[in-house]
Amino acid sequence: MNINLFSTFFKIALTNFGGGNTMTRELEALFVDRRKLLTKEEFADLLVMAQTAPGVQAVNLSVFIGYKLKKVSGAVCSTLGVALPSLLIILLVTLLYNKLKDYAVVASIFNGIRPAIVVIVAIPVFRLADAARIGWTNFWIPIASALLIYIIGVNPIYVLVAAGMGGYLYGLLVKPTEQE
Repeated sequence: MNINLFSTFFKIALTNFGGGNTMTRELEALFVDRRKLLTKEEFADLLVMAQTAPGVQAVNLSVFIGYKLKKVSGAVCSTLGVALPSLLIILLVTLLYNKLKDYAVVASIFNGIRPAIVVIVAIPVFRLADAARIGWTNFWIPIASALLIYIIGVNPIYVLVAAGMGGYLYGLLVKPTEQE
């Protein structure tokens, strides 16, 4: 299974561009929908931990999924699998960048890729909202959080702490049967 984790993460990392957010849907489809090794809730929890932990999201998510499935050896294999393609590609691009950057075709390709990456990153956000049970009563929380971070420049850590405290206080004030 560990070599399978390595090869799975290697293939996904090799064929996805844009970082952890673009891999999220592929990983969810594979580990939740097809292989049924994780539930939607487990995947959502691992994704939240990966996003809030320091470091690169794709690497964090690979560590958490690998550890959940096969403990330390799974975490090591999945992390190596997700990191190695990027390392190899960066080495290759670094070697070729100065020779290719002035070609109009290369610039055009990157101009076409950028908008597509935005959409690829947005799709997992909507799926995560469903798994996190964001509905009409609490949809304002991620919107307010995004506005605080993006427009006002509030540190995301402060937003997470405030949201956690708000959730705790809400849990104290509302009976458990009302929270569902």
